[in-house]
Amino acid sequence: MPKEPDTPAQKGLPGRKAQAARNDRLILDAARTVFLADANAPIAAVAERAGVGISALYRRYPSKEVLLRTLCYEGLRRYNTEADAALEDSDGWQGLVGFLERVVDADVHSLTVHLAGTFTPDESILPDVLHSAEVNDELVRRAQASGRLRPGVTAEDLGLILESCAAIAMPDPDRTAQLRRRVLAMLVDGLSVDGDLPGPPPVAGEFAWRWERRQ
Repeated sequence: MPKEPDTPAQKGLPGRKAQAARNDRLILDAARTVFLADANAPIAAVAERAGVGISALYRRYPSKEVLLRTLCYEGLRRYNTEADAALEDSDGWQGLVGFLERVVDADVHSLTVHLAGTFTPDESILPDVLHSAEVNDELVRRAQASGRLRPGVTAEDLGLILESCAAIAMPDPDRTAQLRRRVLAMLVDGLSVDGDLPGPPPVAGEFAWRWERRQ
């Protein structure tokens, strides 16, 4: 996922607080790289990659569990931000397609694929989970109302599309991005054709099992 720019709030922070905010961003960016490569990597590997002391990391994230949870929750909130932006598009089909493109470029679903089951979610994420379900349903409803989205596609199908793209990983990040967009384009074409889809669609909650803590 592209590095997050400093927010206006971070830019306006005084000295020590600004440095703490920058360190936090460095830690989260490093954690994403480290844990996507190896979910079992030690937290010390994150501090080393971020270029911060292990004590500085632990002051912000007292355990690997907390760091993993924060990383995944940030990914979900990025997803929701992109979905909310898509709902501003007056064209329901273009809104959906643009949303899928932005989420694939942000590589949000790699976090789900690699980190589900490595920590125990808590109730603080519930509002974001519920919001995600609402905006997914609305994106699909608007796209179908446009006449471009084939009947039978559900909001849960969006997750399958995004995870299919996230499964593509090459040594070169630029090539990864190119191939993911290529596959997404083919999948989007499949969303807009006539004909019945094989098998029953995924249902709400069907993939919740993967968030159960791995033994």
